[in-house]
Amino acid sequence: MTNKIRVGITHGDTNGIGYELILKAFDNLDIFDLFTPIVYGSDKVASYHRKMLDLNTGWHTIDRAEDAQDDRLNLVDVVGDEEVKIELGRPSPEAGRMARHALEAAVADAQAGKIDVLVTCPINKAGIQSPEFAFPGHTEFLQETYGQDALMMLMTSTMRIALATTHLPISEVAAHITPELIEAKLRQILRSLKRDFCLSAPRIAVLSLNPHCGDDGLLGSEEQEIIRPLLQKMNEEGLPCFGPYSADGFFGAGLYRHFDAVLAMYHDQGLAPFKALSMDDGVNFTAGLDLVRTSPDHGTAYDIAGKGKASPASFLQAIYTAIDVFRCRQSYDEANANPLSISLPERRRRDTNSSPS
Repeated sequence: MTNKIRVGITHGDTNGIGYELILKAFDNLDIFDLFTPIVYGSDKVASYHRKMLDLNTGWHTIDRAEDAQDDRLNLVDVVGDEEVKIELGRPSPEAGRMARHALEAAVADAQAGKIDVLVTCPINKAGIQSPEFAFPGHTEFLQETYGQDALMMLMTSTMRIALATTHLPISEVAAHITPELIEAKLRQILRSLKRDFCLSAPRIAVLSLNPHCGDDGLLGSEEQEIIRPLLQKMNEEGLPCFGPYSADGFFGAGLYRHFDAVLAMYHDQGLAPFKALSMDDGVNFTAGLDLVRTSPDHGTAYDIAGKGKASPASFLQAIYTAIDVFRCRQSYDEANANPLSISLPERRRRDTNSSPS
């Protein structure tokens, strides 16, 4: 292995567009100058999709990540000689099982330092469920695996949107909106903006839970009792968090352009406007973990699976984002490493030598 960043990629749901994204993205040989890609998947399934899509992308099948070669698309076969049934455009337990095998193998290699970042192709959240995988999605699985609080952040070049609550029924959202949760998420966002994106003085906008910010309690009290007092507290600490803003007017007026990140209270409040504005190049980034993990901001796209219509733009942007975050972390950690302590006599000599004569 060389010093190139090693990008681990999981193939996702094998009945969806994951392999189409991979094969199209790595048809361009120039991309191998930037990093070393290592796909966790199946040689048989990849061959099936290549033939179905009439593509010419090649790959190097390996048994372990350590055998990956530069300037090539590498594929760690996590399925082997097992017979595989592919049903394009349909969820199936078999596709979910293969998605799980790829994810578990990639995460194990990430924890062992064999890959630097992880990019996950889309899964079917219902299809992947099993006694071995009882998580709503990638984010919750990684949070459990790493024992750290994960933060879902959707991003493009013009906006970053984080979620206070993620995969919850809408009927349960209000009960989860507490001062402790919102404060924890805001502090997570601030840490991520500084370390993952090299922003020295980030600004965060906070959306309201209720329509029209609750209309002074007429439509809900969470803004008055939870969000505003918390933002005042954080402002008094010198932390630049602003709001709450009513979500409809906030996005309608383009106010997101004036902030480095936005905290939405629940899934669709943030993701609906985000995807309407950034469906083709949006990226899902999991902040708060030691692992740098990104994914394209779309699903399995069963309706177009195998038809050659899938765009790899969001997938490629997910790769580039993971690499950028990895480099930002390296720079931040180096700049903020503890300097060698200076003894008192040495400090006095230094101060004396630097004093004007």
